Formats: sequence, structure tokens, C-alpha cells
Amino acid sequence: MKLLGRVSQFLGVTCALALASPALAATDIMFWHAMSGELGRQLEKLSADFNAQQSDYRIVPAYKGSYTETVNAAIFAFRSRRQPAIVQVNDVATATMIAARGAIYPVFELMREEHEPFSPEAYLPAVAGYYADSAGHLLSLPFNASTPILYYNKKMFREAGLDAETPPKTWPEVGAAAKRLREKGAVCGFTTSWPSWINVENFSAFHNLPVSTRSNGFDGLDAALTVNNPVLARHVAQLAEWQKDKVFDYSGRGASAEPRFQNGECGIFIGSSATRADIIANSKFEVGYGMLPYWPDVKGAPQNSIVGGATLWVLRDRPREEYKGVAKFLAFLSKPEVQAAWHQNTGYLPITRAAFDLTRAQGFYERHPGSIISFRQVALKPPTENSRGVRLGSFVLVRGVIEDELEQAFRGAKPAQAALDSAVERGNKLLRQFEHASPDR
Repeated sequence: MKLLGRVSQFLGVTCALALASPALAATDIMFWHAMSGELGRQLEKLSADFNAQQSDYRIVPAYKGSYTETVNAAIFAFRSRRQPAIVQVNDVATATMIAARGAIYPVFELMREEHEPFSPEAYLPAVAGYYADSAGHLLSLPFNASTPILYYNKKMFREAGLDAETPPKTWPEVGAAAKRLREKGAVCGFTTSWPSWINVENFSAFHNLPVSTRSNGFDGLDAALTVNNPVLARHVAQLAEWQKDKVFDYSGRGASAEPRFQNGECGIFIGSSATRADIIANSKFEVGYGMLPYWPDVKGAPQNSIVGGATLWVLRDRPREEYKGVAKFLAFLSKPEVQAAWHQNTGYLPITRAAFDLTRAQGFYERHPGSIISFRQVALKPPTENSRGVRLGSFVLVRGVIEDELEQAFRGAKPAQAALDSAVERGNKLLRQFEHASPDR
């Protein structure tokens, strides 16, 4: 009996050790991202939800700083063979990632080779088109997408005798409303954030105008800027004219304009749809919403706006067993219920039609006025080669050049046409440098 007891005890210990064996442990998958604060918490929740529903793989999210810092960290890590399997990359670095062909594992190839169900047609055309190749194959997974919309202070509108339930739809209407707000004591009539993204890139898409040749860079690295066209020059000239009386008031680059709307300085603000929750949380007035304004005499306007944000890229040279888990994670992120929750909790676009339909069926848009504007705007019309996005090399630097020249126009240092001509000349030099450095040459 003692012998039987010892055998039984030995078998119990052996089973316990087997269950704890590393051979049965989940495969860790590193996911580097650029989201802090509440957005970072929502991203970590997505990862935790995936981890909880299966035991074979464990997504390990790691915050690496800004988008630029995250991309640079991934590039450096790849050189030392310590790269993550997944990295979040912002939209303006898309051409840079595509040029690094040996480093990326195109998402459509990954999903096909791992036999995971995946339908690019499920994504909104204005979103998927930005990150697809010429054949329509998705190179990265759309994740957090936003587009600029118009916000306005309903209290200031009422006090100025304006219709607080009707947002201005055209640029002349914006100018007239902003002038009225100034006459009633507003520090500024309207302002915008992200100067190039809103007043050049999205302005061009909404008016079906090219930012560059070669289908905004989608058809080749030899693209050349065309932002010095008459329509955009007129628009920048009008902004500069309005700047004189602070009907329009330039507030700087990035998101620096947003606090000026939140604290009641400016009655109208054009900024990212993803800042909607932040604006509501920090504003002590009722907020109204509208689509991007357009010039009504431009044929074809309004067309559709384009997205900003980021996608998830898969990097090569990770252990083979990780990629099946990566594919399952990307399939999980594509589920309608997951996409709908991400959209509702963050303010980013519902990037699939199914996520939009589910969100609408849940009554979210009825409970949260204005939250549907961004979807309607990107889906206003089928994207054209001018309105599916911009894919130019070194685009972070090109944007900087454009914004430098816009600032000179706004402060009266250069006429609008001269500023845009200079932006084209300087920007094209950067494009040629990227083209000549590309391994595809």
C-alpha cells in the first residue's frame, strides 16, 4: 500500500510539473504602439480581451513613444534582430514602410498563408485604399483612423444671432459666421489644427484635386507636388485675408488649436474627429458638428475626406510560430463587435461597414450626436485617385515644408501663390531624395 501511495504521489507531481511546463506556455507576441493615456488603456484592453479568449498566444503591448519614436525604435530593433512582430505606424510613413520590402510581411500574404478568414472588401474604401497596393491588397491592417470635421460653439452662435442648429457648410458660410462671431466679441472666429492635413491634403481630397502627380504618389515614387494649383492658392489667400481681422486665426501646428476652441476663444474649430470625446470632456458649452466646408463653385465638391491615424504592420524574421498568432489577433481586431467597441470608446472611425451598422443598431449615434459625421464624410462618394489618400516618400518632412510656407502666407510674408510655389519646389527636392534612395530604383 505504501508503494502504491508513493507511485500515486509521484504521478501527481509529474502531472503538475507537466501542466506547468514551458512547452505548454503561450507564445508571446510583441506589439509596439504609440498610444498613451486613455487610448493606450483601450489598446491594452483589446490585447487583454484577445489573450483571455484563447491560451495559445499572448499579445504583449509596449508603448514606445510618439509615432516617429515608435517607427524609429522598430527600425533600429530590426537591424539588431530584436524587432516586434507588430508595430503601429502612422499614415504619413506608409510609403517609407512599403519601401522597406524586406522588413515587412504584407497583411494579405500573412492572412492567406495562415489560412485566416480576411476580407479587404469589409473595410471602408476611403480607409482600405490608403493602405493597399495597386491590386487592392491590404499591406497593413487599418486600426485607428480619423478625419477632420467641423466643431462649433452653440452658445457663441446663439449670442451672435446665428442659427445654432445649422452648421456652416461652405467656406463663404464659415467666413460669414466667423465674422459675425468676431463682431460679437470672440477672440477669433475660427481656427484649424494640423494645417497641412486639413487645409491642403483634406481640402484637396474634398475638392477632388490632386496633391501630387502619379495619383498622389500611389503610382510611383517619381511623383511631383501640385499644391500650387489655382483653387488651393485662392483658399490660402482667403485664409490669409481673414487672418488680418482674426476671422481666421492661425494657432500653430499639430493639435495646438484645440484648446482655443475648448476655452471659448474661437467659435468654430476644424480638427480631428478623434478629438471629439476630449472636446466634450473639456468644454463648458454645447458643441455642434458639421462636415468639412467646401467652395461651392468648385466642380465635384464635396467629394470625400481622407483619413489620418495609423495601421498595424507585421515585421518579418520573427519565429514562425508567432505568425499564426499574429494572424489570429488581426482577425480578432477585424470582428464587427471589436471594431464597434473600439470606435465607440475612442472616437476613431468605424473602419468596417459591419462595425458602423452594429454601432447604429446599438443606438450609439442617437445617444451621441455628431459621432456619425466622420463616417458620412469619408463615405460621401466613392474615392477617386485624388481622394483615396496621399502616399509620398518622406511625407513628414514634406508636410513640414508645406506648413512652413503656409505660415509665411498667413503672416503676410509671402503671397499665397508664391508660398505654394515655394512649397512645391522645396517639397519636390525631398521627394527626389527619397526616390533616389529607394531600393526600388
